[in-house]
Amino acid sequence: MGKKITAIFSLLLMFCIQAQAQEFESAADAVKNMGVGWNLGNTLDAWADKTFNTPADQETCWGQPVTKPELMKMMKEAGFGAIRVPVTWFPWTDADGNVKPEWMKRVHEVVDYVIDQGLYCILNVHHDTGEGDQRWLIANESVYDQTMARYENLWKHIAEEFKDYDQKLLFESYNEMLDIDKSWCFATFATKNKYDETKARNAYNAINKYAQSFVDVVRATGGNNVSRNLIVNTYAACCGSGTWNAHLKDPLKEMLMPTDPVNNTKAHIAFQVHAYPNVENINSTKSELDDMFEALNTHLIAKGGPVIIGEWGTSNVDAGAGKTDYDVRRDNVFQFVDYFIQKTKEMGIATFLWMGLSDGHYRSMPAFNQADLAERITKAYYGDSFQGIYPTPATTEVDYVVEYTSDWQELNLYSGSAISLSEYKGMRVEMEDDSYVGKVNIKIYGGKGGKDSTQELTGASTTITFNSSVTGSNTERITLQTKIGAQTAVLRDAYLIKGDGTEVKTDISVFWGCNLTTQPRATAILSPKAPTESNAIFNLSGQRISSPQKGIYIQNGKKYVIR
Repeated sequence: MGKKITAIFSLLLMFCIQAQAQEFESAADAVKNMGVGWNLGNTLDAWADKTFNTPADQETCWGQPVTKPELMKMMKEAGFGAIRVPVTWFPWTDADGNVKPEWMKRVHEVVDYVIDQGLYCILNVHHDTGEGDQRWLIANESVYDQTMARYENLWKHIAEEFKDYDQKLLFESYNEMLDIDKSWCFATFATKNKYDETKARNAYNAINKYAQSFVDVVRATGGNNVSRNLIVNTYAACCGSGTWNAHLKDPLKEMLMPTDPVNNTKAHIAFQVHAYPNVENINSTKSELDDMFEALNTHLIAKGGPVIIGEWGTSNVDAGAGKTDYDVRRDNVFQFVDYFIQKTKEMGIATFLWMGLSDGHYRSMPAFNQADLAERITKAYYGDSFQGIYPTPATTEVDYVVEYTSDWQELNLYSGSAISLSEYKGMRVEMEDDSYVGKVNIKIYGGKGGKDSTQELTGASTTITFNSSVTGSNTERITLQTKIGAQTAVLRDAYLIKGDGTEVKTDISVFWGCNLTTQPRATAILSPKAPTESNAIFNLSGQRISSPQKGIYIQNGKKYVIR
């Protein structure tokens, strides 16, 4: 009798929980409705072996700026429908998985930036897994037993924080979880014999246990989490691509569909994998993709859940000398994009590009540093007639604030393919004012048969003429170099001057040592109605500031920088 009462009570409890929740679209519908997505990578997921004093310290420690809502607006206007927000939690959690409020607040703010634009948002647990020494989530059953309570408590905190959010927010269980030997491709690949059946079985069992714990704890928090769409990753987020080893498909074969304790269906759970194919031979790339799609369909989609490719890109991320596939074989990259997006759309698979498109200070403009790639992705999905907006540095009016921290550090005024000095005769550099004369100089790197040279600033606007007898026939780099060590300088723009006098705006970036941020360009500053006293300080939006911090401000009608 007691067991019957308990069972009835459990059913009633589940019914009450379900009654409180909104009706969400299925995971399959959500995945289709996302369109194409992008990863806000190297940001909230960044980490270091040190204590962070503020959330911004962690957010910026891998070279990305503090995220602004304008970035998400830009991504939406370009045609992206979803943003994956990777988050590394361990620097801000205790041994029990309790999250410090200042970190949760910052995560919440960034999620809101995405949701407020009407975009889908995926929130996850990121570098708490992986191959770093800091990882505490490992695909091993003994480790699972030791960390289960901490893992479930972490997800309880996250789920409680966002339980009232609608169906545009999805949770992702964990990122790329590896076995105890840190094996990629499939479990135990890193062992001496490249495969150990007993240890591999242990790893796959652990992955499924973590996935089930994730689903159970999120559902138990109630509210909209009862029907929120949840995402579970395969071992190491492996996609099963390739035929060079018989075990490459094992991560897909061994992945189970978690039991949903509330919905009693598979409707609100999706699988995730990552894919980084080689694009040196585009025909081979297409064959590799076809093999992957067949494996995803056979071993995951057939289990009742849609698939998300939560990260994708190319395998030659760095093709040498700081160049990527995008730099050295762009035509192949674009052919890959066309084929990949077409096939995933046909199969109802959502895709999230890993970074690229807008990196570093471009995000704070915001602007695309790979605008043509952003356009290629969205048009591959929506069609050639799609009209997205793809702002670039050349079309974005900002001031570049460069912080030099020691002697001779340099900011790129131009870097890239060698430019012929028979085609370009010089450069024009616009500084904020003439106060930087004698403090920074323009350095021209010599090309073949030439040598480096420097030229001094002559005022707020400086035009230099290239000297091929010194520099040689071309140059690949021109920089703004500090002469007095640590200082902050404000650059407006730099232009290459062609032989016929026409100017081409250059792409500003960090060369070495210095830090670069951007600020909105002050054009016309309207005097506020109220203040009449002198020395009042205003930001670039005309708002009065009582205690200005580092940045650009207006005082007595003039712009000045607090360094």
